Amino acid sequence: MPRFHCPVPLTCGEIIDLPPGAARHVQVLRLQPGAVITLFNGGPDGPGGEFDATVTRMGRSDVQVLVGAHKGVEREAPRAVHLLAGITANERMDWLVEKASELGAASLTPLLSERSVLKLKGERGDKKRAHWQAVAVAACEQCGRNQVPPVHEALSLADWLAAHDRPAQDGREPGTRLLLSLHPDARPLREAVPDSGAVWLLSGPEGGLAPAEEAAALAAGFVPVTLGPRVLRAETAPLAVLAALTLG
Repeated sequence: MPRFHCPVPLTCGEIIDLPPGAARHVQVLRLQPGAVITLFNGGPDGPGGEFDATVTRMGRSDVQVLVGAHKGVEREAPRAVHLLAGITANERMDWLVEKASELGAASLTPLLSERSVLKLKGERGDKKRAHWQAVAVAACEQCGRNQVPPVHEALSLADWLAAHDRPAQDGREPGTRLLLSLHPDARPLREAVPDSGAVWLLSGPEGGLAPAEEAAALAAGFVPVTLGPRVLRAETAPLAVLAALTLG
């Protein structure tokens, strides 16, 4: 059954106009009145889960649906993994956002690191963020997730660390901080991750983080981890960790 992200309040028995994005998607699929679809609003403010819905009207630029039964199903990973990823070049970042969303990442923060090829500022940065959020939405529509991971504003690692400073026992931002690293003292992933609890996973762009960036991350409590003797691409390595941590 086709699934559509519908970021508006959903109530059983109501007839609503689909938001423009979902309406265009329905029209592209050439669905007709009577077609049954699935809607989810993908955020913490609604009831969660998903709704059956039936197309009642197909206009030139609008689509109406009757919202049906609510299903409280969720398909989230057993632990929250928040990805902090150095921005990679060209379409590789799109691919990383798409696959990370499919694998259950709880959130994604693009990092403007020293070795990032793509530099984002101002309006261009806002457009890229909106594009990556749309990629995450499409991935959730395809894979069955009902919670869309937020794609946060792109910022430097220094700015992220300053905003997420956590003195010992301050109670903020619980979880384990991991840094994908070629450092000789890096620990195997399986040895560094506790059995439960949130994880903040930091991964660099092509060429990795600069030495000063890695040193700052280590000073902020990130534990260097390795995936073994092979050097994986910047868009592959964090996905391998996500798969290990989020797939049952």
